[in-house]
Amino acid sequence: NYKRTLKASFYIAIQDDLIRKNPFSFKLSEVIEDDTEPKNALTEEEEERLLSFVKHDRVYQKYYNAIVILLKTGLRISELCGLTIKDIDFDSEIIHVTHQLLRNKNVGYYIETPKTKSGLRDIPMSNEVIKALKRVIESDRYKHRKVIDIDCYRDFLFLNGKGYPMTGDCYRSVFINLIKKYNKKHEDTLPKITPHVLRHTFCTRLANKNINPKSLQYIMGHSNISITLNLYAHASLEGMKAEIKNLVS
Repeated sequence: NYKRTLKASFYIAIQDDLIRKNPFSFKLSEVIEDDTEPKNALTEEEEERLLSFVKHDRVYQKYYNAIVILLKTGLRISELCGLTIKDIDFDSEIIHVTHQLLRNKNVGYYIETPKTKSGLRDIPMSNEVIKALKRVIESDRYKHRKVIDIDCYRDFLFLNGKGYPMTGDCYRSVFINLIKKYNKKHEDTLPKITPHVLRHTFCTRLANKNINPKSLQYIMGHSNISITLNLYAHASLEGMKAEIKNLVS
């Protein structure tokens, strides 16, 4: 962000004939080492173990429906938190993604549109997602929700114990403690899991099933097809390895 601001400022200086070259026109990737952790999708076996544990755990079973929906739709966590009853079209079996719910210490809850126009999309619902959403709507937590209006949006589906909408930070904390509890009780441990890992897992599953890359880009709300194609190539490679192993063996 600092670099972007400085680059724009020095560009104005160039236009005003104060300097000839923008000292901030370099690429950050050329001067700063990329220390981001690689994004790894869950295996199908890890996904099954996660869902089975959450479904039967007394503490975390209340998050089961949200986890199912994240795994089966590829929603960003802020998009999931922002879902209201009006966003769900059971007749057409579609989720309308038009906004995201965010929160910070200074302003509290607030609504924002997706980061790019590509974020505005309709996501088809599988039978599993439909059932999970109906369970959410029929739950006591939703039926006894607080009447809360956030930038003209109300009737949010995913609520905390006090009846207020869940946030991305809440879910990230849930996953940290959930995985700690699981790994204490099981020898076959689960890796670090975040809401974004579930989104990445969904995308990888579809890529492995050879869905059209443009369709995948639309469902994921990727602004750039290169983001989708990079994952698509990686997932296809894994699928190819599995096919070769089956053929050779």
